[in-house]
Amino acid sequence: MKHLIILGDGMADWPCEELGGKTLLQYADTPHFDWLASHGRNGLLKTVPDGFHPGSEVANSSILGYDQHLVYEGRGPLEAASIGVELQADDLALRCNLVCLEGDLLKNHSCGRLETEEGDVLIRFLQEQLGSDSIHFYTGVQYRHLLVIKGGNKHLHCTPPHDIPLKPWREYMLRAECPEAEETARLLTDLILRSQELLAKHPLNIERQRRGLDPANCIWPWGGGYRPKMQPLTETYPQIRKGAVITAVDLIRGIGRYAGLDVIHVPGATGLWDTDFRAKAQAAIEALQTNNFVYLHVEASDEAGHDGDLHMKLGCIEHIDHLLLAPILSHRSMVNGQWSIALLPDHPTPIRLRTHTAEPVPFCIYYPGIEPDEVQTFDEVAAREGAYGQMEGDAFIKAFMKR
Repeated sequence: MKHLIILGDGMADWPCEELGGKTLLQYADTPHFDWLASHGRNGLLKTVPDGFHPGSEVANSSILGYDQHLVYEGRGPLEAASIGVELQADDLALRCNLVCLEGDLLKNHSCGRLETEEGDVLIRFLQEQLGSDSIHFYTGVQYRHLLVIKGGNKHLHCTPPHDIPLKPWREYMLRAECPEAEETARLLTDLILRSQELLAKHPLNIERQRRGLDPANCIWPWGGGYRPKMQPLTETYPQIRKGAVITAVDLIRGIGRYAGLDVIHVPGATGLWDTDFRAKAQAAIEALQTNNFVYLHVEASDEAGHDGDLHMKLGCIEHIDHLLLAPILSHRSMVNGQWSIALLPDHPTPIRLRTHTAEPVPFCIYYPGIEPDEVQTFDEVAAREGAYGQMEGDAFIKAFMKR
C-alpha cells in the first residue's frame, strides 16, 4: 500500500454570513472531497499544540507526527534547508519577508505578489549593502527569503507579517525575550530600518510604483531558530522506504528535506491561486510509481485567506477538488486499491481574520476496504461526527500508516 497525503493549506474557515452561515468547505462544490468523506473515515485533528503559534511550520510538521516540543525551531531553518543553505551550529536563520509598508501601516506581507526574479534583485542588493561576514541574505521564492545571523540569539519575539495586515508596523517590531538576545534584537532592528531607506530608492521599486504595484520597501525578519533535529520518516515508519514532497513553498520543502523526503519541483506550481493544479496531481501520480509516501501540499487557498478574498478562496478549494483530487481518484492504481489517501488542511485561515487560527481541522482517511463512518461531506462540522473523533500529536499519522 502506498500513501498520499493531500494538504490544502488554510482551507478550513469560519462560518460566513455571505454564505448563509456556512463555512467555505460546506458551501463549495466539492464532490470528490465528499466522495472521500462518505467512503472513508473522518475526524478532527489538533495540528497546533497548546502554547505554539498556529504557523504552517508547526501544523505541517505536527501532521507528519513530529513533537513540536522536541523539534520546533521556527520557519527560518526550514527555509534554509529548502534552498540548500547548510546551517552551522551557531547560525540563527530567520524567514525574511519583503513586505510593503504604506506610511505607518504594514499594507501587506507579500508586496502584492512579488515575482521571484524581482525578489532576487532586491535580496542581492541588500546583501551588497547590508551583508557582512556575519550577516547573509539569501534569495528564496517570491516575497519569502532567508536571513542568517552568525552567532545570533533566537530568543526574540517576532510577529509574523501576515498576522498584521493594515496595522501599525512599529507596534509589532521584534524585541528580545531575554537580556542575552538584546544585541541580536538591536542588530535586526537596525537592518529593518536601513532596508527601508535603501529599498525605497531602488529602481525596481520605483518602477513597480510607476506601474501601480506595491513596492517591496522593507524586510521583516521572523521565525528565527537553529538547525532542527528531526528523525527521517523512513526511520520511524518502515512502510516508507522512499518518500517525496510536492510543494511550491520553501517552508514545506524544508520540512520535507529534514523529514528525509525527496523534493519534487513542478513547473507551473506557483503557491498562488494560479498554480497548475493538474500538473501537481500528475506529479503526485508519477511520484507514487517510485515512492511509498507522497506529501502533496497546495498553498493557494491559504494565500486567498490571507488576502481576505472569499471568492478566490472558494475557487481554490474547488480547483483542488476538480483539478487535483479528481484525476488522482480516477487513476488506475487508486481504482485497483493500491493507494491510501488522506485529505486535510493544516490550519484554518479565516477570510474574516486574514491569518491563521489554531482550531482543529477536518481530516479524512480512505483506502479500498476501509469501513466508512456515517459522515457524508468533507467539512469542519460534519467531521465532528467522524469515527476517529478528535486526534492530536502523532495519532493521525499513526492511524494513516497502519494500512
